[in-house]
Amino acid sequence: MTALATPETSATRHSGRSLRALKNGASTWAGIVVIVLAWELIGRLFSLRWLPPFTEVGARLGELFADGVIQPHLVASFRSLAIGFAISLVAGLVIGVLMGLSSRVFAALDIYVNAMLFIPALVFAPILFAAFGLSDTTRIAVVILYAVFIIIINTAAGIRDVDDPLIDMAASFGASRWQAVVKVIIPSAVPLIVAGIRLGTGRAVKGMINGEMFIALVGLGGLSARFGDESNFPSVWAMAVFIMIIAVILNEIVSWIEKRLTSWYA
Repeated sequence: MTALATPETSATRHSGRSLRALKNGASTWAGIVVIVLAWELIGRLFSLRWLPPFTEVGARLGELFADGVIQPHLVASFRSLAIGFAISLVAGLVIGVLMGLSSRVFAALDIYVNAMLFIPALVFAPILFAAFGLSDTTRIAVVILYAVFIIIINTAAGIRDVDDPLIDMAASFGASRWQAVVKVIIPSAVPLIVAGIRLGTGRAVKGMINGEMFIALVGLGGLSARFGDESNFPSVWAMAVFIMIIAVILNEIVSWIEKRLTSWYA
């Protein structure tokens, strides 16, 4: 007989999850402190021109914000990132669902989607530059090329991996094909789909920076490239730290959404 959940057992589970989250958070911050201290120590002891101390990098990042250097580039970068990732998300989910539900669509597209995932997106930079010039469209296209294919692959895999007995059970209760897709197949595929979205978010940030550094020379990537050309290493590291912070924040947001959508699997 299955035991009924009581307020006490629910509270115990909640307390256990909170304790694990607290321990994980402490471990994360401990790791950050160790890396920062090691960075500061190496920078001070060896006086490496290309690796300034962390305190110098942090101070330089503060100066870039105080002088209003970063803000305009941040807006330009986020605009291309938001548009490119939105298109990647919609296209990736639609194509991934079609590939997952239809064996014919999967057979027709799978080889090309996987090939595009492994081909460096910057290979297409000359084509994009010739087609769109130094415009926002070029940078948005690079973000899409980086992000969309991992979303397609994970979405298709999640749907194709749904257990057949679940689908058969839905059919036995009189569910139509559409009802089975909406109420059984897609909910069961959510963990893999959201994992693909999380990976796509990281790749979108990478595409944004690469597109700006090597094609358009605007935004955060373009600013980083300019500092690199000037051998301004404190500013280069400041931009790298800031971009990493952006990536971590976006990853945490997607992870939070993933936990909310997949909590019922626990």
